[in-house]
Amino acid sequence: MRRAGAGRMIALGRWIGVGLAAVTLAVTLGVAPASAATDPSPSPVPSSVDPVRDAQYWLADYGIEDAWRTTRGAGVRIAVIDTGIGRGPVEFQGAVVAGTDVSGIGSADGRTPIGAVDGNHGSWVASLAAARGTGPGTGMIGVAPEAELMAVSVGFGSAATVPFVEQIAEAIRWSVDNGADVINMSLTTNTPDWDPSWDDAFLYAFENDVVVVVAAGNRGSGTTAVGAPATIPGVLTVGGVDPRGRASVEASTQGITIGVAAPSERLLGVSADGRVVVWDGTSGAAPIVAGVAALVRAAHPDLDAANVINRIVSTARPVAGAEQPVDPLYGRGLVDAAAAVRADVPAVTANPMGSLSEWIRLYRRADSGPAPSVPSEPVEIEPLPPADAAERAVSPLLPTGETVLYGTLPLTLLTTTAILFTLGVTAAVRRIRLASRTPSR
Repeated sequence: MRRAGAGRMIALGRWIGVGLAAVTLAVTLGVAPASAATDPSPSPVPSSVDPVRDAQYWLADYGIEDAWRTTRGAGVRIAVIDTGIGRGPVEFQGAVVAGTDVSGIGSADGRTPIGAVDGNHGSWVASLAAARGTGPGTGMIGVAPEAELMAVSVGFGSAATVPFVEQIAEAIRWSVDNGADVINMSLTTNTPDWDPSWDDAFLYAFENDVVVVVAAGNRGSGTTAVGAPATIPGVLTVGGVDPRGRASVEASTQGITIGVAAPSERLLGVSADGRVVVWDGTSGAAPIVAGVAALVRAAHPDLDAANVINRIVSTARPVAGAEQPVDPLYGRGLVDAAAAVRADVPAVTANPMGSLSEWIRLYRRADSGPAPSVPSEPVEIEPLPPADAAERAVSPLLPTGETVLYGTLPLTLLTTTAILFTLGVTAAVRRIRLASRTPSR
């Protein structure tokens, strides 16, 4: 199978096209193309069986046809945030009810394919979620064929006039404001982190009771582990498996945030020009699960988004040898549409995929303002003792009482006594001298 979809550099990191490859389905021969088939000599399909419908193995293998006995998704809206949903294919007639462009290069209704390489991607994704078929039992049909689609076109790389992170935030808000019950995002990045502006956008979806389904990414496109938005708490991240139900080597990746797994190999998709193609990637696994979410919401309109997700992950079929309760390749297991719709599942009060608001509280604390201070009760303080009288400052050159008593006065007495003694001695000496000068008689 030819590989396509090279990575592109964007502000948030490298966007990875999570749909790996596509080849035109050989509908005239009734067989899958040899490049996509495991058997080099496939047997012709009987002419009484529509080759397109027959190639959709996931409809029977994952309980989708069984779930249709209860609901086909009527009354539920799925927003497809992708490269646009083509206007022409009959499979989309009556399905797309609203749309917009957030890239700055698409059409106002979100129906113009964006990107020379990825332009058909959004149509492939939308057809897996809610294509109408081409007639009774013919043509490609989506998991929720009576659900409504909303086309939200985004652009990747330098062609878009709006930064990628801003496009995603705006796309989510527009989808919520226009009545989306489920949002599908078949895109990923090569980094587990996301721009802080996505905090508010995804919180807006969760606070308005919207189920957000995202693709895990593909090793074949360079994603070795899940990246944002698959790392955002609260989203339902979808891993991919081959037709035998084993983790896909090329068309999936791994990570602890994977909730469930769904087919990601030998998928069908309707291109914008109406051609049906075979393609791989978790880009296709995600809308299969988004369609299941639409079936659950239609069957249980009273359930909030957390309980819709809980029904999907708690009814998933365990995979032999996988880690329990959560495996990095399969999550909780393989999605089972019939069980998700009809099983008896106890209600929950929290989203099993985590809480974004709690994550923000823990990890965005540096961005928050200071916590308000709580006024304290008044405290009684004992009065201070009276202050000592201040001593008058004096010059060290002036005499004090002590220096006069013990210094100046004794010194004066000694000096006076010495002077008097000296004067007496001098007087005595003079008398003796005068007496010695008197003549003898």
